[in-house]
Parts: sequence; C-alpha cells; structure tokens
Amino acid sequence: MDDKERYIQLGLTLGADDVVPLAIADIVFDPRTLLKCMYGCADWGRNHTCPSRPGALLPWQYRRILRRYSWGLLVHAGSKRTSQEVSFELERQAFLDGYYFAFSLSDCALCKECAGHKGVACVNPRKARPAFHSVGIDVFATAKKHNLPIKTLDKPDAPQNWYAAVFVE
Repeated sequence: MDDKERYIQLGLTLGADDVVPLAIADIVFDPRTLLKCMYGCADWGRNHTCPSRPGALLPWQYRRILRRYSWGLLVHAGSKRTSQEVSFELERQAFLDGYYFAFSLSDCALCKECAGHKGVACVNPRKARPAFHSVGIDVFATAKKHNLPIKTLDKPDAPQNWYAAVFVE
C-alpha cells in the first residue's frame, strides 16, 4: 500500500467521511475568498489564523507556496472538529514518514472559545492552522471538482460539510 492509500485509510478510520487524493493543480484558488472572510465572518481581526492578523500572508502568496507541494489529501467531515483532528493526524503521520514539509489547513476548532475573542494570544499557536478558504482556496469549487458534497446552508440546523487539506512534500 502506498503512502496516499495508507493516509486515506487512516483518515477514514479516524472519522472522516471522505479522504481523497488532491492534485495540487486541481485546487481552485480565488482571492475573492478574502472578501467572504472580511465581510462575512464574525472572527475577522480576532483569531490567530485569521487573514487579518498582523503579518498574515495574502492569498496569492499562499497560492505560490502551496503550488510547491507535490500532492495532498482533501478531508471531508460533518464536524469541524473531526475535519481538523483528522488533518492534524495525517499531517503528523506524513511528517513522521519523512515528508517534513507536510502541512494541514483546517478551520480551527481547538478551543471552546478562541482566545482572540478576548484579545489574548492564541493558546495553541503550534497547532492552529488557517482555514482552507482564508488562504484563497475556493472550497466549494474544489470540493465539487472532487465530487464531494457541499452546498450553501439554507437553515441554521442543516447538516454541515467541513473541509480540511493536508499538503505533502
């Protein structure tokens, strides 16, 4: 079993609904995602992983960096926490397997309440990662390109689809 297949199986075992190989060329980048963060997210300017934080890279800078990876994995789960935990473990395993640049992106769900909301520094800066969309990736188009479920929510209690990615090199 090659590493991709092993990581896919591990991700599914850890609770992801889907884990699919991700060709870097199949990631849909669109800097308009920044507008959705800026004018649609109550966390703008507060979180450690927010694109508004001082020193944050811009979407086109992330694109340039992420294009350096050979391949990745797209993680889908019905829970934000699950998608993040699976992506962390896949990143960790890839790192231990010698892919020392392995890096995950996932919407942060580490803390019950983000310290940034209190104006305090992140309590998990080594684990916190930027969200998929906050780095300029069109999550909807990328998920659809991989035949994974995603749609805008029409009701607050509608089932959600959360996505994370692990970049491997």
